[in-house]
Amino acid sequence: MTDQPLPYAVNLSILFKEIPLLDRPAAAKAAGFDAVEFWWPFDTATPTDAEVDAFVQAIEQAGVQLIGLNLFAGDMPAGERGLVSWPGREQEFADSVAVAVRIGRRLGCRAFNALYGNRIDDVDPGEQDEVALRNLALAARAIAEIDGTVLLEPVSGIEAYPLKTAADVVGVLDRVRAAQGAANLGLLADLYHLATNGDDLDKVVERYGDRIAHVQIADAPGRHEPGTGELDIFGYVDKIGAAGYRGHIAAEYLPSGASADSFAWLPTR
Repeated sequence: MTDQPLPYAVNLSILFKEIPLLDRPAAAKAAGFDAVEFWWPFDTATPTDAEVDAFVQAIEQAGVQLIGLNLFAGDMPAGERGLVSWPGREQEFADSVAVAVRIGRRLGCRAFNALYGNRIDDVDPGEQDEVALRNLALAARAIAEIDGTVLLEPVSGIEAYPLKTAADVVGVLDRVRAAQGAANLGLLADLYHLATNGDDLDKVVERYGDRIAHVQIADAPGRHEPGTGELDIFGYVDKIGAAGYRGHIAAEYLPSGASADSFAWLPTR
């Protein structure tokens, strides 16, 4: 058990989708959350200054802390899952890193999730992995300017996404460090994705607890709120805390009903 309970945050790209995106920070505050995270909240890698300002102001006016932000991941509804390993789209990735750093500097956000990207037909996986090393190093250098961390996560449900286990991610992190000297990268431990892909969560915490830089939760199967599936979510949260993690636990699930009615699981309630 941890000395102090780990704080909870809510992902506002998957929860509170019943209302416009810029209204969600205030809704999260009304639901009792002081911290929020988002996937990339813009349609392109290069939002206008007005779009960035509106996003920042919505968070500031709600009185919540932005604790996590995805970098631009391409067309997610169409199945794209990141640009990190996508040859030919390096500029888009770099542009989104620059925007993320601006947002992080304004809002104090220090954790940025870089989705690795799917394998691409007729492209050598080795070439994709070399592109990924360079892109992750670029992101790490830029985000280091605000003392931030680049996150990398396993993802389930997309066969073409090559990082499916914690070991897959840690292998990439180690290669980036060895090849580029970048150290401010960490494992995003999404308990739902890890469990769905068959990773042993006890072994993940035991082996990689010191590499975990961010945590997300959803129950499995189903990806709904805790208590709807079979995962001992709070048991694993305690183990992650005992391993030294002191960040937020971000709720990133598909609510069974209305988002505001899905928080009975919160330990503080």
